[in-house]
This record gives sequence, structure tokens and C-alpha cells, in this order.
Amino acid sequence: MLLSSTFSQRLTQVCLSLVAFTFVLIPVTPSLAKSPITLEACQQMAPVTMAEKSEYIMNSYNYLLKATNEISDLTLRKQVSEYLKNPIPTVMKQFPTDSEKEVLKQQLVTAGYIKSDTTYNQILPPIQDTTKAPQPFYAAPGSVYMGHHSYPGGLATHVAVVTKSALGIYNAYKETYGIEMNKDVIIASTMMHDMNKPWVFQWQKDGASFPEYTIAGTGAHHILSIAEAMYRDFPKEVIVAMACAHTPPSNPQDEQQVVAWLKAAAIIAGKNPIEIGVLDPQGNSLPQPRWMEGFITHLGDHDYILTGPMAGWLITKLGDIAKTEYNMSDSDLKSSKFYTFRNYIFSQITVERLYNIWVTGGDKALLSTVTSLVTK
Repeated sequence: MLLSSTFSQRLTQVCLSLVAFTFVLIPVTPSLAKSPITLEACQQMAPVTMAEKSEYIMNSYNYLLKATNEISDLTLRKQVSEYLKNPIPTVMKQFPTDSEKEVLKQQLVTAGYIKSDTTYNQILPPIQDTTKAPQPFYAAPGSVYMGHHSYPGGLATHVAVVTKSALGIYNAYKETYGIEMNKDVIIASTMMHDMNKPWVFQWQKDGASFPEYTIAGTGAHHILSIAEAMYRDFPKEVIVAMACAHTPPSNPQDEQQVVAWLKAAAIIAGKNPIEIGVLDPQGNSLPQPRWMEGFITHLGDHDYILTGPMAGWLITKLGDIAKTEYNMSDSDLKSSKFYTFRNYIFSQITVERLYNIWVTGGDKALLSTVTSLVTK
């Protein structure tokens, strides 16, 4: 049976509309078509500028800003949004002079959270002005300089993935088990779980970031982030969920780690962990029954399992390319000449996509991509 001309035209219009709608739903991947810059230009470019030039990083940062609108509690939404826009380590207001810092150090030593030979500048990274952010949130690396997301803007891409992952798990549990969890807590805790990395991992003149020391057996950024949330009076549920990012309270031993991190953070924040409700009345465990949101935050933070090895392998591979294609020496690989080069390459395409190019296209595709960004 032949279709009428009018019906056929309408059907065509509907099909075209569906196709157009489909294209709107497809996320746009940032383009690799950038004008290459010289190696010398890399060395002159600040990490903040590198981050601002990267579509991947700015897309991730803008996602986080927009996702705060999903937080229904307006006070919490404001707290998260303000921090993303201006990551000042306000907890440092308690330590205006070296004497206060030394007192804090001794408190942490007495509690067994740091070694006696640790200096206060190791646990409280130096900052010139405690009323200003040491760098924008979107310019900070995601971890130590040889670790996951260790490039300008790596924090934004890492936190975007963690937030999306945690929300995916939240939705899966809700749809599969009918479980109701506090979505506000999950969004806030995942976005804020590394909130003081812009302070801890400040960029140095040579292009590397500050080294990180440990507090209570974990990276200082974790304790300082929890302390920051305490000092800013974030909800207790968010603080506990943040503390669980590194280890969930799945058994007594792991729970005691989380308890120690909360206690160490409370010392830094000048808070009583029992009074603010992040520990049980005896101060020996988390509030019970244990809240589920912390487990989801922990699951979401597993981005590093893949991205950590990626970074290690690619840093080595990029070092080989730097020597063979850009005439760098072994000593150059431990200097600003290489550090700024890798910062630019990784920030513009991300370690994660560059690794995917290497896996799918081999050495030739990897080299072609690198040289398309920085001229030989």
C-alpha cells in the first residue's frame, strides 16, 4: 500500500526531528585541533593558563558548578558552590603565627598522628595570604606529581568523574533495591572529598607541585580536607562521608582508621568530634547504624585505580618522547624543561585520553598527538 504524500512528508519531518534530537543528546568531545605551541612557550605558560586553555578541564569544572544545583539543601549548595569558586583554606585562620602552628604540631605528635621530626610546614603547606586561595580549584592537580591526574586541572577532571560515578551508583542502588539515600550528601561529599588539594598541591616554579606528607597514616590532603569541612560547619553526614573516601568502615580495623582521620582533622579544625556528631557518644566509632553515603563516596573515588597506573606509564613514555623528539637529556626530565612540557600536554588532552590514544593507535598515534600539541 502506498503512503499518501501528506503522510509521507509528516513522517519525514518526524524522522528528521528525531535525528536532530539524537545529535543534541550526544556529548561533544573536545577537539584535538589546537594550534601547536613551541617548547619554549610551554615553559613560559603558567599552570592556571594551561588549565583555562583546556576544554576537558573547563568542561569538568563547569559540570561541577552546574551539578551543585542538584543539591536541594540551599545552605549546603551555597557552601559547596562557594568553595568551588574560591578554595580558600579557611582552617588556616587558626594559625596566624608560627607559635600556633607549633602547638598544633605537638598536639598531633602527642596523639600519635605524625612523627616528632615532622615540621609544621609539612602538615600545613606554606601559603602567602590566608585570605586568598593559593590557586583556582580548576588549576590544581589531582594528586602527587607522579600520581593520578597530576597535571594542571587534574583535580577538576578527577572530581567530575568521582561525582558522576557516585551518582551512578546511587541511582543503581535506588533502582535495583529501592534504597533511599541522601543525594545531597553524596554530591557534596564527592565534590568536597579533596577540597584542600588546591592548598596541598600548589605549583612550584619548576613546574612540579608541592610534595605531600602523611597525617594519621594517609595523605595530608585527606585530613586537611576533612578539617576544612569541619571548620566550615558542613553537615556531619557530609564530613563522615568525606572521611570514608579513602577507606570504608567495613570492619573494625578499617573503621578505626576512619575514626583516627576524623579525630586528627578535629584537632586541626579546633572541634570536638563527639559534639559535632561525627563520632558516637564514646568517641570510639562512627555514628550507628553506619550511614550508607560514605560507602558510596568511597566507591565513587576509585577513579585512581585506572588513572594512577595510566599516569605512571605515560610519564615514562612521554619522557622517552622528550628525549628522542625534543632533544631533552636525562637531567632535563627532572627539571622545569620537562615538567612544563608534560603539564601542557597532559592538561590539553588529559592523561586519560592520551593513554586511550596510545592503547588504540600505538606509538605512532601517541607521537603524532604529542607533536600536534607542541612543535619539535
